Amino acid sequence: MIITRTWLNNFLDISEISNDTLYKTLNAIGLEVDSLTTHTIPEKIVVGKILSCEKHPDADKLNVCQIEINAGTVRQIVCGAANVVHAEYVAVATIGAKLGEDFEIKHAKLRGVESEGMVCSASELGLPNIGDGIMILDESVGELIVGKEINEYSKLSDTVIEIELTANRGDCLSVHGVARDLSAALNIPMKKFDYESQNNEKIGLARVTKLTTEGEIKASLEYAMAHIESLHTSLLFALRLAFVEALKQDALANILKYITHSTGVILRAYDVSHINLEDDTKLLINVKNVNDVVHISLDNKLSAYLGINQEEASQATEKSTQILFQASYINPTILVDVVSEQKLSTDELYYNTSRGSEPNLCFGISYLTYLFENYNISKLFDGTISISQDVEDKIITASTEEICQIIGNEIPKMEIINILKSLGFIVQTTAEDKFGVTIPAYRHDIQNIQDITEEVVRIIGIDNIEAKALKFIEKNRNNSSMKKYYVKKELRSRAVATGFDESISYAFTDKTLLEKYNFPTVNEELDLINPITTDFNTLRTTILINLLQAAQRNVNYSKKSTALFEIGTIFNALREEKEVLSLIYTGQKESENVSNAGKPNNIDFESFVKKISSVIGNFELRTAVQTNKIIHPYQSADIIINNQTCGYLSKVHPSVCEAFDLKETFVAEIDFLALIPEHINANPISKFQGVYKDLSFVIDKNTPYSQVSLSISTLKLPLLKNFYAVDVYEDEVLGDEKSLSLRLFIQSLESTLKDKEIDETVTAIIEALEATYGARLR
Repeated sequence: MIITRTWLNNFLDISEISNDTLYKTLNAIGLEVDSLTTHTIPEKIVVGKILSCEKHPDADKLNVCQIEINAGTVRQIVCGAANVVHAEYVAVATIGAKLGEDFEIKHAKLRGVESEGMVCSASELGLPNIGDGIMILDESVGELIVGKEINEYSKLSDTVIEIELTANRGDCLSVHGVARDLSAALNIPMKKFDYESQNNEKIGLARVTKLTTEGEIKASLEYAMAHIESLHTSLLFALRLAFVEALKQDALANILKYITHSTGVILRAYDVSHINLEDDTKLLINVKNVNDVVHISLDNKLSAYLGINQEEASQATEKSTQILFQASYINPTILVDVVSEQKLSTDELYYNTSRGSEPNLCFGISYLTYLFENYNISKLFDGTISISQDVEDKIITASTEEICQIIGNEIPKMEIINILKSLGFIVQTTAEDKFGVTIPAYRHDIQNIQDITEEVVRIIGIDNIEAKALKFIEKNRNNSSMKKYYVKKELRSRAVATGFDESISYAFTDKTLLEKYNFPTVNEELDLINPITTDFNTLRTTILINLLQAAQRNVNYSKKSTALFEIGTIFNALREEKEVLSLIYTGQKESENVSNAGKPNNIDFESFVKKISSVIGNFELRTAVQTNKIIHPYQSADIIINNQTCGYLSKVHPSVCEAFDLKETFVAEIDFLALIPEHINANPISKFQGVYKDLSFVIDKNTPYSQVSLSISTLKLPLLKNFYAVDVYEDEVLGDEKSLSLRLFIQSLESTLKDKEIDETVTAIIEALEATYGARLR
C-alpha cells in the first residue's frame, strides 16, 4: 500500500507531524513502513505563464515560447515538447537552476534562437513520469502564481510512504483507512467529508433506471449515473497515481482508481451511452444470485460478476458519453470461497474486494460527485438507487481484566474504551468490568477478544508495554472436554493394568471386510472419493476389524497371547461420528509358568468378562441382539450400564478366527459416552452389622435374571443394600423350570437388625417374585 503525505492530509491534519514521527507511528501500530521518500524540487524552478508559442524557424519539432516568469518579466525559451502548444502554466527552470550535479540551466542558443531557461517535465524535476512532454500545471496543486517557486507547492514536493500490510488488514488498502488508524494513534480527529451536489439541474436517476433483484443478495450496492461532456486527469491525480504506480492513459480509469485508493470503496463504471433519455427509455439493472455468485446485468445482458470481474464490453472509458457508476461491498470471506470453489477468473479490483473493502458506499459516491463537479465537465443525475444487505452486528463481550491479563500490563478501562472508539468500534459501557464491543463492518478480521486486545496494543505501542517475566495462567477447565480426557486417561490406566496394550489405528478400513461381516457402511455419496490405499478405502464403522488385523499381525510374530484396546472414532452410514472403546483378547489367558505346567488355557468367556469388568467397572449382560457375523451365536451378550444397552462382548466366530489365523478370541465394543460416570452423591456407611440371606427359587427357565433383578429393585426396600445371583441350576427333574439362587445383603443405618425386620424384607421379595413370575421357594 502506497500513500503520500499530502494525500493523507486530505483526511487527517498532519501538518504539525514530522516525517520521522509518521514513520515511527506507522511501524508502532503494525503498518510496517517499507520505504519513506521525500521528493524535493530544486530551487529556481518557478511557475511560468506561456504568453505565446510559435514554431522554430529552423526546426519543425521546436517551439519558441514567450513565458512570463515573474510580474512583468518575460523570457524567451525554446521547447521541444509537443504538448507545450496546449499549455498555459508550466514549470520553468530559470538561469542558474540545478537539475542535477552536472546539469545547470544556462543561457543557450538553439538552432540560432536565444533560450533563457527550460520548460520542465515531471521526471526532470525528480517526480514520477506522468506522460510524454512537459508537466502542465493546473489549480489542482494549489493557486498558480507566476514566479512562485515550485518547491513551495507541497502537493508537488510530497513524501511517498510505502506500507507493508498483512493479509487481514484490507481496511487499510486506502488512504482513508490508514488515516483512521493514525487518527487513533496520534490522537488527531479525522476530517469530516460532507459534500452535497451543487448542480440543481439534474434529472432524477429513478426516472431513467429500474433496479430489480433475484434471489438472496449477500452484498450492498449503490448506483449513480452521469452524462459526460469531457474528462481529464488533473495534475494532482496524475502525480499521486504515478506515485502509487497506478497511472493509466484513460482519464475515467484514473478517476475511479483515485477514488478507490482514497476511500477504499470499490467503484466500477458501465458504458450506458445507448440510453435515450428523450424517449423515456429506462436502463434495466438486474442483480441476481446464481450459485452464490452475484450477476449484474444491464438491459438483460450480463455485465459483471460482483466483486470478481467485469465484462470488457460493458466497461466505460473517457470517451463514453453516459456512465453508470456502481459502488459495492461484499464480505471477502464469502467471495474468496466462491471464487476458489468455482475457479472463476478475476480482475484487478478483486484484490481489494477479497481482502475487505470499505462498506460505506455513500462515502465513495459522495467523493465521486465532488470530483466530477469540481474537476471535470459532467452532469450527474439526481440521487442514487441502492441495495442494502441487512447484516447483524458482530458483538464481542470483553472485560478489562481479561484484556489486561493478555497484555500483561494494567490498562485503565477508559483508556481501552477510548482506543476502541477512536478506531471506529462501538462500545456499550457499563459499571461492571465487562463491556460489549460492536465490530465495524470494515474490520471483518476481528473475531475474538484476542483480536480486540491486539488493537489496544497497537495503539498503545508495543514499545510502551512494560516487559515482564513470562507467567502461565490457566483457567479452571472442568468442562465436558476435560471430563472426557480424564475418563480416557483412567480407562487407559485400567486397561494396561489388566494386561491390555493400546492400539492406535487409522479411521479407515477395508469396505469389503465390513460388507463381508455384515457391518454397516458409509453411504456411497458420503464415502471417500480418493482413498489412500485399497485397504483403507472407507471410513470405519467399527474398530473391531482393525483390531482383528492387528491381532493377526501379532500372531504372525509368534505371539501366543494378544490383548489390545483402542479408544477411537467410528462413523455411521450418514458419516456421523461417535467414540467407542474396543477390546480384543486372543490366545493364552496367562503366561506359561510352573502353576500351569507350561500349558496355560486359552481365554474363555468368564475370564474375558472379568477383564472387561476390571476396565469399565460393573455392568450387566443380556442376550445379544447384534447382527454382524463376527460374533459367536452362543457366547455373546449385550453390555448394560445404567439400564441402557451401550455395547456388546462376544467370542469371535470360529470361521472368523480361521480367516484371521487366530485361536479362541473375544472382542468387545462399548459406547464411550456410556463410560463417563455421572455425579453420584456419597451414601453414609452403617456402623451396624449386616446379614446375608440366601434364597433359592424355582422359576420358569425362560425368565432372565435381568427381569428378576429389575423386579426386586423396584421394591425399593430400605434395608436391602445389595443382592446378586449365586447359582442357576437346570435338570430333567425340573423340566421347564430352573433353580435360581439369590444372595441378599440386609443392613440398617440406625440400629442392629431384628429378626422381624429381616423377615419383612425377605418376605417382600418372595411375595413379589411369586406374584410376578410364579416363583416358589425350593
